[in-house]
Amino acid sequence: MTVMMPAPIDQQEDEEVLVPHTDLPENNHQPMEVVAQPETANTVESQPVEDPPSSRFTWRIDNFSRLNTKKLYSDIFVVGGYKWRVLIFPKGNNVDYLSMYLDVADSARLKNQGATCYMNSLLQTLYHIPYFRKAVYHMPTTENDMPSGSIPLALQSLFYKLQYSDTSVATKELTKSFGWDTYDSFMQHDVQELNRVLCEKLEDKMKGTVVEGTIQKLFEGHHMNYIECINVDYKSTRKESFYDLQLDVKGCRDVYASFDKYVEVESLEGDNKYHAEQYGLQDAKKGVLFIDFPPVLQLQLKRFEYDFMRDTMVKINDRYEFPLQLDLDRDDGKYLSPDADRTVRNLYTLHSVLVHSGGVHGGHYYAFIRPTLSEQWYKFDDERVTKEDNKRALEEQYGGEEELPQANPGFNNTPFKFTKYSNAYMLVYIRESDKDKIICNVDEKDIAAHLRERLKKEQEEKEHKKKEKAEAHLYTIIKVAHDEDLKRQIGKDIYFDLVDHDKVRSFRVQKQTTFNLFKDEVAKEFNVPVQFQRYWIWAKRQNHTYRPNRPLTPAEEAQSVGQLREVSNKVHNAELKLFLEVEMGMDSCPIAPPEKTKDDILLFFKLYDPEKEELRYVGRIFVKCTGKPLEILSRLNEMAGYDPEEDIALYEEIKFEPNVMCEPIDKKVTFRTSQLEDGDIICFQKASSMDSGENVRYPDVPSYLEYVHNRQVVHFRSLDRPKEDDFFLEMSRLFTYDDVVERVAQQLGLDDPSKIRLTPHNCYSQQPKPQPIKYRGVEHLSDMLVHYNQTSDILYYEVLDIPLPELQGLKTLKVAFHHAIKDEVVIHTIRLPKQSTVGDVLDDLKTKVELSDPEAELRLLEVFYHKIYKVFPPNEKIENINDQYWTLRAEEIPEEEKNLGSHDRLIHVYHFTKDTAQNQMQIQNFGEPFFLVIHEGETLAEIKVRIQKKLQVPDDEFGKWKFAFLSLGRPEYLQDSDIVSSRFQRRDVYGAWEQYLGLEHTDNAPKRSYAVNQNRHTFEKPVKIYN
Repeated sequence: MTVMMPAPIDQQEDEEVLVPHTDLPENNHQPMEVVAQPETANTVESQPVEDPPSSRFTWRIDNFSRLNTKKLYSDIFVVGGYKWRVLIFPKGNNVDYLSMYLDVADSARLKNQGATCYMNSLLQTLYHIPYFRKAVYHMPTTENDMPSGSIPLALQSLFYKLQYSDTSVATKELTKSFGWDTYDSFMQHDVQELNRVLCEKLEDKMKGTVVEGTIQKLFEGHHMNYIECINVDYKSTRKESFYDLQLDVKGCRDVYASFDKYVEVESLEGDNKYHAEQYGLQDAKKGVLFIDFPPVLQLQLKRFEYDFMRDTMVKINDRYEFPLQLDLDRDDGKYLSPDADRTVRNLYTLHSVLVHSGGVHGGHYYAFIRPTLSEQWYKFDDERVTKEDNKRALEEQYGGEEELPQANPGFNNTPFKFTKYSNAYMLVYIRESDKDKIICNVDEKDIAAHLRERLKKEQEEKEHKKKEKAEAHLYTIIKVAHDEDLKRQIGKDIYFDLVDHDKVRSFRVQKQTTFNLFKDEVAKEFNVPVQFQRYWIWAKRQNHTYRPNRPLTPAEEAQSVGQLREVSNKVHNAELKLFLEVEMGMDSCPIAPPEKTKDDILLFFKLYDPEKEELRYVGRIFVKCTGKPLEILSRLNEMAGYDPEEDIALYEEIKFEPNVMCEPIDKKVTFRTSQLEDGDIICFQKASSMDSGENVRYPDVPSYLEYVHNRQVVHFRSLDRPKEDDFFLEMSRLFTYDDVVERVAQQLGLDDPSKIRLTPHNCYSQQPKPQPIKYRGVEHLSDMLVHYNQTSDILYYEVLDIPLPELQGLKTLKVAFHHAIKDEVVIHTIRLPKQSTVGDVLDDLKTKVELSDPEAELRLLEVFYHKIYKVFPPNEKIENINDQYWTLRAEEIPEEEKNLGSHDRLIHVYHFTKDTAQNQMQIQNFGEPFFLVIHEGETLAEIKVRIQKKLQVPDDEFGKWKFAFLSLGRPEYLQDSDIVSSRFQRRDVYGAWEQYLGLEHTDNAPKRSYAVNQNRHTFEKPVKIYN
C-alpha cells in the first residue's frame, strides 16, 4: 500500500489516499509505504531547515485482517525534516472502511481524562509560551516532592514530557495536584476561569522564589476607569490591573470594534447625573482607557452570554474577525490614557487561537498555535496534532454562517446556510517588541537535575514495560509459591485460601525453554536442588477457591513451559501458577519428596488462637484417605507447639465467597468420609479456648473467619469538614444501624448514640449525599456504604442536639429575625412538628426574640437574591417550606401597614447598583429589601424623608443616592417632584416583586454570614484548585 502526500498536507479535508489496484496476498504481509515530497516549515521548537531529499517509509502490518484494535499507530519516521507517524483505524473511524491519517509526531500531545479538552487547549497555549515554560522549570522543587501533591512539580513534569516525550502525555498528576477527584475531571469547566485560577495559584507559588513576578510580567496590564465632569473641573480616576480582557462578540464585527466598544464614552446626564464631591449632581462622561498592555495579551471573547428574554445562557456564534497583527496604537493611540508610555509600540502578533466547538451545554475544545510565530500553524486536539494553514487557523474560526454550494446551479434556488458552531473564544497575542524574549530557547539546562533524573527513570520504566508488552507473546510468566510464602502471608495479607499469587516469586521464561531447564533457575533462587523439587498445579474450584490440585507428571516436566502453560490453563492466560513442595529433613535440609500414591492426600493446616485473634499457617501433611484425624492429632499439636495430649478441634475451610463456609470435622471418621482431598485446608484450635467465656470475641474458627470476611475499616468525616478524615473504625459489614452509631458515639465520647446522624458518601462526586440516613433506615453497615454498583469506605457524621428519631418528626427551619428598632439580625433555628403552620413558627419565634411592643405582630417572608418573593400566610403548613435555597426572614408588621387607606399603596423597595463592566448595564440588587407604604399624591421628596429615617442614613451619604422606578430590571429615574404612587399598579403587592422602587448607591455593607444561600444558583460549577 502506498500513500502519496503532496505538500502542503491538508489533514482533515481534501485528503487524497491513492491505493494501487493490486491483489493483496492472503497473508496480508503487504508493506505500507509512505512517499512524501519535502516541505519547508518550522518544527515546534526549531528554526527553518533546508529541503531534504525525498524520503520513503515502509510500515509492515502482520495479519492485518485479524487486527482486533480500534486504532493503530505506525513507528515514527522522518520526512522533510519533521517527525511523522501514520494513524489507522482498521475497522473505520465512524465509517465502514479503513480510515487513515498522517500525524505530526514531534509535537506535544495531551490525553483527555474525560472532559479535560478545555484544560488541554489552555495548557498547550501556556506550554508554547517558552518564557512561561522556563519560569515553571525554575520554580523550586525537590526530589522528595510528589507531583500529585505539588502544582509546580506536576506542571514541570507535564511540560518536560511534552518537550521530550514521543508519546501522548497524561494530565492526571496535574489534576490531582489541583486537589481534583475523578468527578472534577469529568466536569467541563470554564476555560477563562481555569486560566485565572491557575495563574493566581502559580503567582502565589512563585512568591519568594527566583521567578517571583513572572505571571505579572507576562500577562498583567493596567487600565484606568475615569469619570470626568463636563461643566466643572472635577475628574475621578481609578487604576485597575487585568490578566485578560473580556471582549464583546455580539454587535461587534472584529477585535477592533470590541476595543472601540470597550473604551466607548458613556454620558451621565439627565436622570443619570454623577454626584461629584462639593459640586453635587453634574453632567459627566464615563469610560475606560488603557495605561499599558502586557507582553502577552490574552483576549477572552464573550461567546457565552445570558439572554434575559429567554432566561437562559446562550452561545454567540456570530461572525467575529481577528487579525494576524493587532495594532493597539491605531488612530493616534485612541485606546491609551494620557498617562500611557507612548514610547512602547503596542503592535501584537497572533500566537494562539483557542476554539470551542458545540453549544452552551458542552462541546469540544482545541487550539491552533504558532509555536515560533512562523507562518506554520499547528492544531492541538488532545492526542492529535496536525499542521494547518492561515485560513484554517483564522478565517474558519471566525464563526458566523457558511453557505453550502448549490446542488443545481442552473436553477434559481436559494442557497442553504448553516451556523458554524466551531469558533474562537480566546486569542493570545504576543507583542512584537517582546517576542524575542518570550519565544526564547528552553533546553535541559533550565530543568532541575532531580526532575530530569526522575523523568528519565519514568521513561526507562515505561520503555521497559513497553518492550515487555511487545515481547509478551514470546514469554510465559511462572509464579512459584512455596511454604515460606504461606507462612508470610496467612494471617497478615490473607486469611482465606493459601496464597496471594501477586506476592510470590515470579519468573519470566521464554516459552520454548524446557521445564527441566527452568527447574535449574528455581534451584538457584530458592537453594533447593532439582532432585528435591516437586511442583503442583493450582486449580480453581467450582466454589471459587484456588488450591493445589495435583503434582506435575514426569512427561509434563519434559515439555516446554509454553506447552505446560496451555495444558494447565483452560482459559487464555500468560501465567503458569505452581506450588513448590519441598520436604525438609531432620537437619532442616531439603530431602527427596515422598512417593505419592492415589491414596495419599496433601492437606494444609492453619492454627487459630482465639485470645490473640490470630490465624497462622503451620504446615502441610500427607495423610491416607482411609486414615482418621485422630491419628494425626499428636503431629498437629507438635506443629502448633502444644502438649501432645492437648484436646484440639478441627474445622474444614470450605469456601468464603459469597459467604463463609467452615464446618467442624469429625475426628473419628476417615478423611474420605469427610470428603477431604488434595489441597484442602484444615483449621484447628485448642478445644478449651472455645469455652473461655466473655473475654474472647470470636471463640472458634468459624466465628473468626466470619468476622474477617465481613470486617470493614470505615473512615468517618465530620459533615462540616467533608474533605478530612476525623477517625476510622474497624467494623463488621453485618453491624446493624444501632451497632454503628453506638461505636461512633463511643469514639466521640457521647452518651446518647441516637444523637448521631450519618450521611453516606457519593463515590462519583466524592461528596456527601444530599440526604442523611434516617434513624434505623438501613439494616446493616454494608447498606450504608453501597453507592449504585460501588462500595465506599467513608461515612459522614454530625452530632445533633436532640435525638434523631425526635428530630425526624420535626421540621427544622432557619429564620433570620430582623429587629424593628435595633440594626441587628439574629438567626433562630425553629423546630416544630411537620404538621405545624407558619403561625406556629411565628408564635414560637415570639418566645425567643425581643419585640418593640409585646402586642407586635410578626410575618414570615421568603427572600431570594435580595428580593421579597413571598409573604407566607399564617395558615400555610411548614412541611413543604424549603430554607435550603431561600432565606426565611421574620419581622414585625409596622403599624402603618395595618391601617392602609383605600388609596395607599404598599410597594417593594430594593437596593441596587449598576454594573457597567465593558459598558453593558446590569442591575445588581444587594442589601435587605423592605416594604413601604406610599400615599396618593405623595412626592419622591416626601418619601425620601421617610426612607432616610427608616434606614438611618447620614445626610452626606443619603445625598448621593438615586431613586428609580424599576420594572423588569429597567430603571426609570425619578425627580423629587414626581408623584411616586402613579407609577405603581394596583395589584397583589406580595406578588409584585417585578416592580419596585430602587435605591441606587454603592454597596458598603459587610456581607452577613447567613446570606450564603443567596448564591447557590450559579450557571456552572466554579473551578477550584484546592492545593
